[in-house]
Amino acid sequence: MDPEKTAPFELGRGEDACLLLHGFTGSPWDVRPLGEALAARGLYVRAPQLPGHGSTPEALLSVSHRDWERAAAQALLSLRGYRRIFVAGLSMGALLSLRLAADYPEQVHGLALVAPALRFQGPHMWLLKRLRRHGLLERVKPWVFKTGTDVSDPAVLAEAPILPAFPSARLQDLWELQDIAMSVLPRVRCPALVAVAEQDHVVDPTCGPVLVRGLTAAPHVRFISLSTGFHIIPRDKGGPLLASEVGSFFARLQGTQAAPVDEEPSAPACSGSR
Repeated sequence: MDPEKTAPFELGRGEDACLLLHGFTGSPWDVRPLGEALAARGLYVRAPQLPGHGSTPEALLSVSHRDWERAAAQALLSLRGYRRIFVAGLSMGALLSLRLAADYPEQVHGLALVAPALRFQGPHMWLLKRLRRHGLLERVKPWVFKTGTDVSDPAVLAEAPILPAFPSARLQDLWELQDIAMSVLPRVRCPALVAVAEQDHVVDPTCGPVLVRGLTAAPHVRFISLSTGFHIIPRDKGGPLLASEVGSFFARLQGTQAAPVDEEPSAPACSGSR
């Protein structure tokens, strides 16, 4: 992976901040367009690179979900000097974001959960989970190989940094994070936005409404379902709409105006609030 593309970044300045968390085998590159849009609206944005990510498959051998949780918590606490802190996470990053909101309710003032990896798509992941239950996963398939990333835009796909493989042992960490996310849902007390892509080939988009129903203590939850683009929503065709929705959502929590007129794209395929 190109280290210049996958490096962590900080953008913008303002009294309020947003922590951006990327997904499993991804990097800050995946969420940078969202970060740029939020910075343009007056937020300070920080996107760390999670441990073991952004370099080589072997770098993931020596980390676990505890390292990712610890890194996310440290990044959040580093923002304590800001007036309000928002957290936005993509895929596995959304699971980590839920844990942060539950564990640090005084620090997290709003959430954006993008393509949350609550349940995976397809028979391949189902088979791997069955192997894990029988204690065979790492013996039968020690590595999972990747040939691309889930993006519909061919131009974006051509330039995407792709980790060619990852240790199958890390799937256990993902499954544990899924369980943790479900267990902490009732403890999340800040407003939240949940965004899914209808054509996601990595995670099941029907998990979006599951999260909405599970966020019982959140004072307000907005749900949007995007008809264009695949899993890496911030980089795909639905990215501008996602950025407008997240930006407007956080702006309302700040008590400021919603997005400028020239930033408002067409309405999503499906949206709702409770």
